Amino acid sequence: MQKIAIPLIAGDGVGPEVTSASVSIIDAAVSKAYSDRAVEWLPVPAGQKAYEELGTYMPDSTLEAFRKYGLGLKGPLTTPVGGGIRSLNVYLRQNLDLYVCLRPIRWFSGVESPVKHPEKVNMVVFRENTEDIYAGIEWECGTPQASRFYSFLKDEMGVEKVRFPETSSFGVKPVSKEGTRRLVRAACRYAVDNNLPSVTLVHKGNIMKFTEGGFRKWGYELALEEFGDYISSGKLEVKDCICDAFLQNALLKPEDYSVIATLNLNGDYISDMLAAQVGGIGIAPGANINYEKGLAIFEATHGTAPDIAGKNIVNPCSNLLSGVMLLEHIGWNRAAQLIYSALERSFVEGYATQDLARLMSNGNSLSTSEFVKRIIELI
Repeated sequence: MQKIAIPLIAGDGVGPEVTSASVSIIDAAVSKAYSDRAVEWLPVPAGQKAYEELGTYMPDSTLEAFRKYGLGLKGPLTTPVGGGIRSLNVYLRQNLDLYVCLRPIRWFSGVESPVKHPEKVNMVVFRENTEDIYAGIEWECGTPQASRFYSFLKDEMGVEKVRFPETSSFGVKPVSKEGTRRLVRAACRYAVDNNLPSVTLVHKGNIMKFTEGGFRKWGYELALEEFGDYISSGKLEVKDCICDAFLQNALLKPEDYSVIATLNLNGDYISDMLAAQVGGIGIAPGANINYEKGLAIFEATHGTAPDIAGKNIVNPCSNLLSGVMLLEHIGWNRAAQLIYSALERSFVEGYATQDLARLMSNGNSLSTSEFVKRIIELI
């Protein structure tokens, strides 16, 4: 029996429900697809429960487990708004240098969408995960640090365009050549390996000429240096688009795009907007990956939803599909395809959790546990 050990963070709020559902379905698919393979799930502590029991939101042992096994699946973790602990998701990405936020977007037949042709939306977003706003470099207005920073801008750098300096907060947006190159390298490699036609660099380089403009410049340089043969032979097209124009184009002509490489904040907007076109963030998976170190953590892209936690109504598909990405990542594609097929059949027949079923003309609303049972039966 080939067993692969995968650390598992249950998460906060609805986290334990969606991770439990995902584990049950993944185990069923692996068992059906292979007679000699299995997943050994290794629960590791993180989040509110870890804090209550261990006095820390992210124990060192959890980070070490991810480093040791190179994989992980996690549910959503609580992040207070406006204060309290730093985002645990950001902490994981920064600490483990998971520089790619990978967000594939695809439509499942049977799922209602606000657009006419959701089947045309088939993209994979490579969002830079460690720079831009995720660097977390900012100072609150009224603090001595903000005052010193403004004095530096004004006195040392000659900046005179801060309109209300006394009541301004400040942030710094680092964008590096190295960070850009490794992201665009991963995006181009993914496109080539999966026979996808194009990589689009999405940026705001017309205004932020040295940060986002640098991203565009360095991205093209990397593509030509390392993938020039694919580009010259017509196997790969590398192009760019201003971010606001891309948001329009993604609605008007989504079929023009396949792989998207972009910076952090743009990628945040883009991935959620694209998810809405295919039915919402409830069926949008995600992963955080360092391709150079061989580290990958797969996670639900939604929040903890404490208002519905424990009510047996949460849609587990975001976390489940992230687990399917994990299966594909390790090459267990037969099991992954069984889950894809079971989900699509269930949606076509109108069986889904309430958030999706209520929008279907033939919708039959299932509880979380009923939905899990149905998908396993279809597998």
